[in-house]
Amino acid sequence: MSPTGPAARESATQQLRAATGSLSTAAVARMEADLAWFRELGAEERSWVGMIVQAGVQGFVDWFSGGGGSDPADNEVVVQVFGAAPRTMAGAVDLHQTVDLIKLTIDEVERNVQLLLEPDVMAEVHAAVLRYGREVAFATAEVYARAAEVRGRWDARLEALVVDAVLRDETDESVLSRASAVGWAARGEVAVVVGTAPAEAAWAQAGLFDAVRRAARERGLDALCAVQGHLLVVILGGVSTPEKDAAALLEVFGEGAVVVGPVATDLAQAHVSASVALGALRAAVGWPDAPRPVSAHDLLPERILAGDDEARVEAVEQLYRPLTEARGELVETLVAYFAHGGAIEATSRALFVHANTVRYRLGQIGDLTGLTPSVPRDALVLQLALVLGRQSHL
Repeated sequence: MSPTGPAARESATQQLRAATGSLSTAAVARMEADLAWFRELGAEERSWVGMIVQAGVQGFVDWFSGGGGSDPADNEVVVQVFGAAPRTMAGAVDLHQTVDLIKLTIDEVERNVQLLLEPDVMAEVHAAVLRYGREVAFATAEVYARAAEVRGRWDARLEALVVDAVLRDETDESVLSRASAVGWAARGEVAVVVGTAPAEAAWAQAGLFDAVRRAARERGLDALCAVQGHLLVVILGGVSTPEKDAAALLEVFGEGAVVVGPVATDLAQAHVSASVALGALRAAVGWPDAPRPVSAHDLLPERILAGDDEARVEAVEQLYRPLTEARGELVETLVAYFAHGGAIEATSRALFVHANTVRYRLGQIGDLTGLTPSVPRDALVLQLALVLGRQSHL
């Protein structure tokens, strides 16, 4: 293509400049006719689009009048029009829709300039429109990427504030509103999962949070997370089987124990789950062979020995008290069973009952507490519960 002479370019520029308003109006009318989502926008959003289209057409004319030799993506007018506007529109118009707007505007400009310009400048104007549109589309994509990055950092900070409020038992209406703003759907019961944050440099914080949310979504769960010092704290919503749900997140934690707190009714009560989980994590070092993840309840003996008051209350209320309220001889049988080294026959002789009666009572104990006296670890928990239960009567 041979270069257009200065006179022809100047004439084309004047014609384009005079037609800027009509070209913009034609482009918006085309959007109204062809794009269903555009018709559904509010009046304010549609006015944004109209201003952007008009400024974009004007920017092209200015760039073309200057010779069209420089990269239009670096032109100050292009950055101003297609750089700042999407930040305002991002909540209503996504990147794909914005690119559609650009394509449609270019198509409408090309169709209308054929009626305005002389044939000898059409080839150059056509090539300039395509180049300008392509570069503006790339610039817009970059702006959206930057806006998403900024939004991601802001969301991460907001999410961290929500998690911190939960840990401090300050979950008021404003905190619940912030949780909703970062995607918390407030569905079903809640459990808090805690463990060491990953040490790998590859886990940038935003990437870590994205991995947590992705793993949670795959199980149909909500998730809020934050790094607290060296710990990663994850609040899961919509849990059904907390330990299995937490197992889906194991890859995002660092080495060491991963502890699941007890289920809470909702986010406002999640501080209880968090408090128990954090206490259990501190005590988990006492059980190096613990499963991963492990429930705070399964760490009950370590928590008791670490001086966890909540664990002591749990042992008395959930283990000792049900045994005393069911049948008085259950506690007596359990004490005799431990005193005789777990021997059924020796226990039956000490209690003056048949061995099968001892077996039956031990089965009842298992049904009430979920613990089997013949299993060493369960026996440890039951013995601690007996001691604490007796002490609670002092």
